[in-house]
Amino acid sequence: MLEKTRGIILHQIKYTDSGIVSQIYTRKFGRQSFMIKGMRSRKTGKRNILFQPLFILDLELYYKASHEMQNLKEFSVFFTPYDIYSNIKKSVVAMFLGEVLTSVLKEESPHEEMFDFIEKSIIYFDKGADGFANFHIAFLAGLSSFLGFEPGRQAEKDDIFFDMLNGVFVPVPPVHGNYANEEISSILADFFICSYDSVSNISLTGKIRNEILETLVRFYSLHLPGLKKIKSLEVLKEVFN
Repeated sequence: MLEKTRGIILHQIKYTDSGIVSQIYTRKFGRQSFMIKGMRSRKTGKRNILFQPLFILDLELYYKASHEMQNLKEFSVFFTPYDIYSNIKKSVVAMFLGEVLTSVLKEESPHEEMFDFIEKSIIYFDKGADGFANFHIAFLAGLSSFLGFEPGRQAEKDDIFFDMLNGVFVPVPPVHGNYANEEISSILADFFICSYDSVSNISLTGKIRNEILETLVRFYSLHLPGLKKIKSLEVLKEVFN
């Protein structure tokens, strides 16, 4: 059946001498795989850039739920992240977010609200001029709510430890050992309630920012046991250290 939807590019791999297989998170059908021929040929190779992580395309596809790989009839650009790919620091963040999303977004699991959050986040990130060093942390904090393990808010001032296993702030360290210390917990409590407009007001050293990021990745891995190792994490930590 011929369908129209919007899609966010997550990842691509080479397929044959001139084709690619692209992982795309669609608004209507969730994460889908597409085999696209001729994307790496001399004639059409320039269009391959549109299938880099975080590009947003309007798609027309022949969708069959029983197929592992969908056929793309037409595509056009909905949003090009120009600034992301002209700014080396932003491009590293894009690589990291694309890798995280590829790992956490399950195939054939449509979630329109989560799609809209990711789409708006990409556009916000691309258009933001300065003060984006905390963006990837705020993105992971916000994404957790759509993935089903958003932590509860810090209800009392004595709740000074973030219990990552149960997703709550507690007054004493939990016996299971999966918790953040007081300093990291306090900062995380701010990230879990802040907006993108206010996240730049959270002042962090490179060392603390990396600790926060490592804590969030660990938090994700506890609730998503199948989460693969994020290879770009170390690169990202170096860039914002």
